[in-house]
Amino acid sequence: MMKILLPIDGSPDALAAVRHALRLVESGLAAEMVLVNVQVPASLYEVVTAHDVEVIEQVRTGAGAELLAPAEALLQASGLPWESEVVGGYPSTMLIEVLENYGCDMVVMGARGMAEPDADGLGSVAEALLEHSPVPVTVVRWAEATQAEAEAEADSMSDSASAPAAG
Repeated sequence: MMKILLPIDGSPDALAAVRHALRLVESGLAAEMVLVNVQVPASLYEVVTAHDVEVIEQVRTGAGAELLAPAEALLQASGLPWESEVVGGYPSTMLIEVLENYGCDMVVMGARGMAEPDADGLGSVAEALLEHSPVPVTVVRWAEATQAEAEAEADSMSDSASAPAAG
């Protein structure tokens, strides 16, 4: 079974990458997913104001978990096996480390992250992974068709959540 790394940063491109990976599975690819969110190192200001490394770590872990939640919901609805992790460090370096630690066979990621939403072309993390990844990288762009698909998913999830129980 193939293991696919899905970097998640809360951007529309990242969720489009999750949907792309799900379409690969629907087309017959036997795969399990590894979701990862990378929290950048604390700034000097954060270190000085928090005074406690554990507090900073808790805040970052919580923020990462919140960013992973929409992707986890998509995978849970699909019934696919998946794992998720929040890590700290520089995104491109940490993504390579995570894919090696989990034994991932490929990366499916968004073209641009939250830090560069208005950039043309690829974001810096996507470029770095294309250059340094030891496994194939598929880069996905969010598009209006993806938006319509996302809205349909949201409608179906809210319909099933609000449907009365049979009985």
